Amino acid sequence: MTAIDASEVSDQLLRARLTDLLNRVRPWDEQERTHLAAAVEWVASGAPLYRTQKPDVPSMHLVSYFVVLDETRGELLLVAHRKAGLWLPSGGHVEPLEDPWDTVTRECREELRIEAVPSTVSGEQPFFLTVTQTRGHGQHTDVSLWYVLQSKVGGVTSFDEEEFEAIKWLSLQQVLAEPGNRLDPHMHRFTRKLMSVIDGA
Repeated sequence: MTAIDASEVSDQLLRARLTDLLNRVRPWDEQERTHLAAAVEWVASGAPLYRTQKPDVPSMHLVSYFVVLDETRGELLLVAHRKAGLWLPSGGHVEPLEDPWDTVTRECREELRIEAVPSTVSGEQPFFLTVTQTRGHGQHTDVSLWYVLQSKVGGVTSFDEEEFEAIKWLSLQQVLAEPGNRLDPHMHRFTRKLMSVIDGA
């Protein structure tokens, strides 16, 4: 009988966990449905899931995004990402054998200097899923789980200035009014999904 080492067991458990997370995301449109199906197939294929070398090894890897929402004012926090040249949610690459929610809590402390507090919208579950080809040097594909956190507008007082040029709070309508080429390519779709859930609550 072949011995199975601990890392192989951990990988299998995390793939099962990821599949469960993906299956819990309710697709908002046909594009998200397509992305979810592709992500489930990718996880099941046994392909590497985690970035092991910046910026593009392997060429497809897992990311946790987190969108901070002031639930009372209905405003989102976006960051001006220096390398991407876009306004984005905060987030980061999932480390090998790391649960995506643990990535959120780690990156939230590092990037925004606050503790990750789950929103009432989705709790500790991902709310949205995208599969995106990046731009510029070292192009690769990010499989991104989007989480929604909660904080007050005044609750974020500092940020990682090496990674971000600035931060700003925008109402949901202001996000939709921003030109698409200044944002993550799926930011408008995420915002419309979030609005549909908030309006339906």
